[in-house]
Parts: sequence; structure tokens; C-alpha cells
Amino acid sequence: MTNPLLDFSGLPRFADIRTEHITPAVTLLLADNRAIIARIRDDTAMPTWRNFVQPLDDANERLSRAWGQVAHLNAVVNSPELREIYNANLPYVTQYYAELSQDPALFEKFKQLRNGSEFESLNRARKKIVENELRDFRLGGAELQSQEKKRFLEIQEELSALSSRFNDNLLDATNSFMLHVENADELSGIPADVLETARETAAKEGTPGWKFTLHAPSYMPIMQYADNRALREKMYHAYSTRASELGKVEWNNTPLISKILELREEEARMLGFECYAEASLVTKMASTPKQVLDFLGELATKARPYAERDLEELSRFAAGKLQLGKLEAWDLAYASEKLRLDRYAFSEQEVKQYFPESSVLRGMFALVENLYGIVISPPPEAAGIQLWHPDVKFFMIRDSEGNLIGQFYLDLYARPGKRGGGWMDDAINRRRIGTGELSIQAPVAYLTCNFSAPVPLNGQIRPALFTHDEVITLFHEFGHGLHHLLTQVEDLGVSGINGVEWDAVELPSQFMENFCWEREVLMNMTNHVDTGEPIPRVLFDKMLAARNFQSGLQMLRQIEFALFDMRLHSDFNPRGKKTVQQLLDEIRARVAVVIPPPFNRFPNSFSHIFGGGYAAGYYSYKWAEVLSADAYSLFEESNDGELINAKTGARFRNEILAVGGSRPALESFIAFRGRGPKIDALLRHHGMAEA
Repeated sequence: MTNPLLDFSGLPRFADIRTEHITPAVTLLLADNRAIIARIRDDTAMPTWRNFVQPLDDANERLSRAWGQVAHLNAVVNSPELREIYNANLPYVTQYYAELSQDPALFEKFKQLRNGSEFESLNRARKKIVENELRDFRLGGAELQSQEKKRFLEIQEELSALSSRFNDNLLDATNSFMLHVENADELSGIPADVLETARETAAKEGTPGWKFTLHAPSYMPIMQYADNRALREKMYHAYSTRASELGKVEWNNTPLISKILELREEEARMLGFECYAEASLVTKMASTPKQVLDFLGELATKARPYAERDLEELSRFAAGKLQLGKLEAWDLAYASEKLRLDRYAFSEQEVKQYFPESSVLRGMFALVENLYGIVISPPPEAAGIQLWHPDVKFFMIRDSEGNLIGQFYLDLYARPGKRGGGWMDDAINRRRIGTGELSIQAPVAYLTCNFSAPVPLNGQIRPALFTHDEVITLFHEFGHGLHHLLTQVEDLGVSGINGVEWDAVELPSQFMENFCWEREVLMNMTNHVDTGEPIPRVLFDKMLAARNFQSGLQMLRQIEFALFDMRLHSDFNPRGKKTVQQLLDEIRARVAVVIPPPFNRFPNSFSHIFGGGYAAGYYSYKWAEVLSADAYSLFEESNDGELINAKTGARFRNEILAVGGSRPALESFIAFRGRGPKIDALLRHHGMAEA
């Protein structure tokens, strides 16, 4: 077991993994899997769960776990050497899964299992897996003719490579920019901890002054607090033109976007769909592109008056108080923060002092412990957990009797070589691997964010301080993690988030965000970094009053992105005369109230749909927010008068988190809420409920 990627006896051995391990591990696992599949294919016995599905699952899980570690490292500690090896092996892994989804013999065996006598005796989770497999074989091209299958396979491989390249270009463009400032007079308004990080960055480069980057902990505070308008403009221009034709030609994502859209359309038409969106929605709760567009249109109609009011108020304030006659894109965050301070008499920087990392984690863990009857703790010192970076933390989840439920890594800080944003990914899935109580494989998750790291200030290390928005992001990703970790399903295909419809997968994550606005939660997770005092009632009340500050603008912005995504994948012709940017401009002209400058190249950094899994699915954030707000309203309506209600928490855990993808998401929602979803709670939470 000299190759750590081939060791499946426990947690990943990140400290031992080297780039030279990757190709041998992938090569061996692919060869082993193909040999196993050949034996399964040649077996003439009637396919059963034990002789067919189980060995297939075992083989694919080994590959998934090994390649998952490589993909994770490529996202969090990216280097030229790792990227080269990752991209060299990606086509082989993609080809394997594409071939698997087209294999006629395996497809036929799943049909036989579905129609055989054993099917009725399978539990609900296993029945759902068989039905999902039959669906996915059809979506994978299993019913195509041989020549078409070859072309379909080529499309899968090319799309995989293009998506990886899209993310690489965006990361390179983000990492390459650095703005050097030597005159302190140009930095008025920027928080001290941000300046200290910028000074450290400059010092590491051997230069005096301050260096700012496009990573969120550096970029966002400048846009929000820097009094220097020219500095804000420079940063905005660099950020909004990343990976476009306005930068280095080798990082331009524009041709990649066109090719991705062409290939997706070709793939969908080969399967008999009119557009890629139709194919994408087969695995989602929504049924047609029109249903999604109508849903987004209804939300846009409700949100637009509030957005218009938000912009009018901001423009009037900026002209009167800030002498900004014309509000430019690089003024929006700055003017908004000044307006918030003027109207509610507090700033995000003031709030941030009450959210040191240790207090936030302690309070978040206490919340879910009380809701779900679990215990979260770090591992014993002698556990020997291997991490990919010194800043990464590791935690274990146990039940009240001390039995292990799951484990997770927490990687909170931004750094060079780490993909931006926040996400949860699975390292190990829950499944049964034998008989008896000790035969359950405990799930393991990666939780990743990009917050500011602790910095030395006045000779002391100041702990990481989170903005309230960052706390919400952390709760969001932890919600995803709990969905993965608290599952009770014992079969891989529908364990945790596996098999959950994509437009419902955000329910647990957005559900968790609501608790960030509850005083009893914040009292247990806030301690002023200097005084240790919890957040004062007067400041919390100001935050609550400002909760829906510019909610119209924020909602309309998300709807704009979702409409753009759905239109791109439903009625846009990637080979036509109209460009992707022109389509976005049309949507903005119809929906948006804030129009970015002509040089803005948002599509070139829209990694959710071009480098991730949200193509024709970005609407799911709003779709699932309807579900999550309505689910949370049951806690608000608790008969016991307690928001942190263990009885309701147990119900949410049992009916939503525990069942994973073993039943349709709508059934799970109804089982929890007692009825179908309503939009009322979402509008109320955003201050848009009708009087």
C-alpha cells in the first residue's frame, strides 16, 4: 500500500500524496474496474443486487474516492505540477464513466433487475437506485447507435476538459492580478486587518507598501470601504474582466463558453431533446424550461418594485451625502455601506468584531447539537489526521451515546492556489459494508470557504473575524455538510446528497442560513474580539432592521443570473449571430435595474454553469429557497414557543436530512411540512410580503 491513493482503509492520507502517485493510481483503478465490469458483463446468472449492483458499487467507489482526493487537492492547493497531472488524467476518468453509462450489457442487466422477481423485495432506497440507473443510462446515451455513442463519448470528454480549462483560466486570471500601493493616503477607509494582510503580501514580495489581490478577503473590503474612488474603479475593472478578451489571450474563456454551449446542445439533441435545459431538467423537480422561466418571471415581477426603490434611495443618498452625481458600478458597494451606516447606525466592520472564528464555530456547533441530538468535537490528539494545509481543521460527529456518525474537514481561509467561493464536497459516503452495527462506513465531508485568515496586528495574532455575510456562507455550507453527514441511507446511490434532485439540494443549506438572524443563536456565537462581550441587543436590532436592506436588488440580481443560465440552455443558438454577452444584455435590459458597464464580462467568470454542475440549474437557488423558507417557518410556528426546538429538529433530520435521495424531494418536504411548499415565507423573509 505504498500509493496513498490506493489506501481505502480510512481517511485520505493527504500528507503522503505526491503528484507521482496520481497516474499509477488512476491507471490501476481503471484497469481493475474494467476487469470487474467484464466479469459482471459475462456473468450469465440472473442479475441481483449482490452479484451485480454491489460489486459495481464497490469498484466505482474506490475510483471515486481516489479521484475525489485528486480533484479536491486541485481545487484547494492548485500548483502547475498538480494541474498538469490532473488534466492529463481527467480524460481517462471521464471516458471511463461515459463508457459505463453507455454499456448495453449493464443497461440490460439493470432492466432485468427492474423486471425480475427480486425487485419487489428490495427496500425503497435500492428501488430508487435501480430506477435512477435506468434513467441515467438513457441520459448517458445507452440507447444510441454505435456511431452515435462514439460521438457522444467524445462530447463528454471534451466538455470535461473545457470545464476544467474554464476554472483554470479563472483561477490564473484571479491570481495574476496584484495592485501595489505605496502611498498610505490612498488607502483611507480600508479596515486595519485588510491593510495588514496587504502589507504582509507586499513584504513577502520584497516590496514596501501594500499589495491587494482579487481574492474575496482583499477585493470585497476595498469595494465596500475604500474612500479612493479611483482605487475602487481599478479593482472593479480587473475583477469584472477576468478570463476575458480584455486580459491575457491564453486565459480568455469566451471561446470556451461558445464551445461548451455548442457541445451541450449537440448532446441534448442526440438524446432527443429540443435543448440542453430539457435534458438537464429530467433529474430535477422542475419539469420544463417554461415552468422555470415562469417561476423566475413571477419572482422578478414581485422583486422589481423593491429593487427600483432600493436603487432610487441609494442614488439619492450618493448624490446628496457622497457627492457622487452618477453612481458607477464601483460605487455601489461603497455607497451601500455608507447608506447602511447612515440609516441603521452600524457598519459591517463594527459587526465583524463580534464574530471571531472560535466563537462562530462554537455557536454553530451548539445549534445543530441541540437541534439534532449530536455531539461535535475535534479528534483526539493522537488520531494522526492528515491535512492538506496547516490551516485546515477536522471534526467528528457522534450521537449521544458516543457512536461515530460522520467526520468533516473545514478549510476556511483564502490563499493563492485555492479556488474562490465556498462549497461542500464528499470525501467518503455512508454505506453498509458488511453485517452488524460496526459495518456502517461513516461519511466524511470537505467544507471549504474563502475568508480572511488571522493576521498579526500590533505585535499579536488577531483571530480571524467574519462578517455576518461570511457567517451566513459558513452556515450554508455546513447545511450541505449535514445533509451529507446525517444521512441514514446505507446504499451509495442515494446516500446523503446523492440522488437528490439538483433544485432541492440547496434546501438544507439555505435552511441553515435563517438561524443567523436569530438573537438566541447569535448570543451563543458572538464574543467581541477585544472585550469578550456578546453582541449587544441594540446592535442586533439594527442588524435585524437592516436584514432586508437592498433585498430587492439582491433578489433581482440572482434572478438575472438564473434567467441568463436557463435562456442560454433553452432558446439561445450558440452558432447564431447573437453573442452570449448580447443575450445577457437583453435580459438585463428587461429585468435588471442596475446595468453594469460595457466592459463587464460576467459570463467569463460564471463558473457555476461553465465550470461546475449548475448548467440549466442556477435557478435552483431560488427554487430551493422557497422550500427552505417554508420549512423554516415550521420552526417559527413551534407550539412550544421555542425556535431551537429539538422535536421539530428531529423531524427535519428524519424527513429531510436522513432520507437523502431515497425518495423524491417533494415527498420528503411534504412529510416534514405536512403540505406542499408555498412561496409566502420566502417573500416574507425578504420583506416583500403583501400587506
